[in-house]
Amino acid sequence: MKQQRIFLGVLLIGLGAFFLTNQYSLPYQEQVASWPSILLIIGLAFLLQSILGKDTSSLFPGLLLIGLGIHFHGLSLIPSWPDHWGMYTLIVGISFLLVYVRTKKEGLIPGLLLTIFSIVAFLSINPVEWLKPTHKVVLDLWPIVLICIGLFFILKRK
Repeated sequence: MKQQRIFLGVLLIGLGAFFLTNQYSLPYQEQVASWPSILLIIGLAFLLQSILGKDTSSLFPGLLLIGLGIHFHGLSLIPSWPDHWGMYTLIVGISFLLVYVRTKKEGLIPGLLLTIFSIVAFLSINPVEWLKPTHKVVLDLWPIVLICIGLFFILKRK
């Protein structure tokens, strides 16, 4: 019962914040108030249910949805973000690997295979071409990166 409350609570908080951002003029509001944010909210709810409720079955969908949400936001925010099919196999592979790191039970072989497969797929494109437009985006987003790093240090458990 506790796990359901965690998932539902995080989901309602996330959706409330999502709809609240639609009511006010914020930087990057169009990107924040888009469907990839819903993926992030649902993924975060699954992830927190897994961590706080000690429900490992929610870890994989949480990581997968967060990865997809980040990818789709990256496509709309960062001009140099790779729009390559290898991103999807990479997201699934990393999700499997993180589940294995957390549970030490399953996900190692599929995670390694999908991640290696994705890296090989990415080597077929020229990375210099999609890194050129990153300069302006990095300059625009560095304060957000500093905030995230600061939150990490505050929330990090000893």
